[in-house]
Amino acid sequence: MTAETHPETVDRELTMSRAMVEAIADEMHENEEVFYMGEDVADYGGIFDSTQGLLDEFGHERIVDVPISETAYLGAAVGAAQEGMRPIAELMFVDFFGVAMDQIYNQMAKNTYMSGGAVNVPMVLTTAVGGGYNDAAQHSQTLYGTFAHLPGMKVVVPSTAYDAKGLMHNAIRDDDPVVYMFHKRLMGIGWMPAPDGPKTPVPETDYTIPFGSADVKREGSDVTVVTLGLHVHRALEAADSLAEEGVDVEVIDLRSLVPLDTDTVLESVRKTGRLVVVDEDYRSFGVTGEIIATAAEDALADLEAVERVAHPDVPIPYARPLENETIPDVEDIAAAVESVHR
Repeated sequence: MTAETHPETVDRELTMSRAMVEAIADEMHENEEVFYMGEDVADYGGIFDSTQGLLDEFGHERIVDVPISETAYLGAAVGAAQEGMRPIAELMFVDFFGVAMDQIYNQMAKNTYMSGGAVNVPMVLTTAVGGGYNDAAQHSQTLYGTFAHLPGMKVVVPSTAYDAKGLMHNAIRDDDPVVYMFHKRLMGIGWMPAPDGPKTPVPETDYTIPFGSADVKREGSDVTVVTLGLHVHRALEAADSLAEEGVDVEVIDLRSLVPLDTDTVLESVRKTGRLVVVDEDYRSFGVTGEIIATAAEDALADLEAVERVAHPDVPIPYARPLENETIPDVEDIAAAVESVHR
């Protein structure tokens, strides 16, 4: 299946982690060149349940635990991809990109370009993002803007189980390197409760969600809220609250950053005239600024007010009260919407 199925017509519901695993298993059954490698992904099943059950089905030859050397195993994934395999390599926390940035950006992202198209790098780099559980500054970032800023990689961010499965199928089949960023708090694991929303109906059959296809999660006429990942659900909660006050909020889930669906964003901005962009990444030089700049360049005549809600430009604190203060919440989004709606 190459097109989206309306999830509301499906009977069963999955958590986001189960939806991801189901897509990976389907692709591994269909193509023997697909394999998964990373730290604690085999016997442990991934610390965020990203590979739960796959070892029993496919064995250690295709679900591969690796030493704590991100440079080594990401480099191995790049080489395997260039030789025709389709590796999925998990970077346990996105924050660890620093120790392997040469392999990610100078090799994975650039080798097709630098070889003049002689080699492709059809690999998926999966990685956990986000805070909200007090794991401090080296385990709690999102870094959406960092990867989206660097050419050569496609970047996707699911917010629901339905989207997670469709985006994973598309990522594995893509001939370019894809960075698949999943938020820890959306996975549905027992020790980190998810908000209402990411567990959704998911078809048993395989389907793809095309990259560069944002989803209007809630239609509205007064204010456009553009966001992704965890903050889709926080924006929807804020929108429901504001509806009681007579403010009709449209919520757009970007789903992919590269390619970026600017058409859906601009269509909404031209309708509402008011834009709020919400992101758990750092405020400066990131996704919020990019979306606002796009709206200003292409829909300035329709844009009456704009606001952005993001993490301040400081390392994410360890202390719970400080972390709660820095990561945008429902109240922050509602306040921004009210600000532009005045």
